[in-house]
Amino acid sequence: MEQKQEFVKCLSDIPLFKGLSKEEITPFADVAQMRLYRSNMYIYMEEDPLDRVFFIHSGKVKIYKTDLTEKEQIISILVPGEMFPYTGFFRDGHYTSHAEVLEDAQLIVIPIEYFEDILISHPSLCVNIFRKMGERIVDLQGRLEAQILHNTYEQIILLLIRLCQTNGTKTDKGYKYTSRFTNRELANMIGTTRETVSRTITQLKRKDYIFQNEEGFLYVDQESLKQEIFC
Repeated sequence: MEQKQEFVKCLSDIPLFKGLSKEEITPFADVAQMRLYRSNMYIYMEEDPLDRVFFIHSGKVKIYKTDLTEKEQIISILVPGEMFPYTGFFRDGHYTSHAEVLEDAQLIVIPIEYFEDILISHPSLCVNIFRKMGERIVDLQGRLEAQILHNTYEQIILLLIRLCQTNGTKTDKGYKYTSRFTNRELANMIGTTRETVSRTITQLKRKDYIFQNEEGFLYVDQESLKQEIFC
């Protein structure tokens, strides 16, 4: 009973479940499990059978694909409160990317067959998921547009701007990233090299558009970056 109540509390903190009553969340808690994944562990790999849905209680998870040369293309870095994946429901299928733990993570795991059954009785959750899927599609369209219309320097700036929204919180010093991104990770998000990202970051620091605190977190002046490209 105590474990179920803990799951209800944890799920209540997930944005997807905001607005649901305890009674509405309980069916999800009935079939949920909490699992600990250590850093660098794979949660699943591309083409594994899609059989579970995950919610991040703590830690950080990287979602990415690889090409024929095993080069990474990072799709997203996920933090507590986020769900993955958002696609593949109501059909037999496979995971379309890799999911790897970047920082020790506690994940709430729900078998997809039970998750789908409960979704059917909660149309508001379906709407929330479709809204999230729409946001991801818009994000992917924006990335494609950036690759077509902008040079590498501008693509890096656009990436930094985008991360303000997906992995940042607004402060009086600008947007602070909630994750510590390496130059390699940033490069793998847009298909460039670590050296190119490093040079660009150095240039932007000299212009005081970004700075890094002692803990390694970046602060970003979003408006200055926008003016760098669009003005």
